[in-house]
Amino acid sequence: MELLVIKNGTDYIRIKEDAFLAVGLDSASVFPFDQLDRVSQMQRDAREQGFPEAAIFRLTLTETPL
Repeated sequence: MELLVIKNGTDYIRIKEDAFLAVGLDSASVFPFDQLDRVSQMQRDAREQGFPEAAIFRLTLTETPL
């Protein structure tokens, strides 16, 4: 499964009510790959709101039995 996240340096971004917060991976906002256009707009918004290194990353999850 592939998801999209926005990172700023080593921090991940959480989007909450149009506010951008620097968080760890466990609190990051994640999006399905088919929302790339929406995530691209959020990346631009994050840069404008004080996250100059905001970049979109592909988060690849694998599931295996323990």
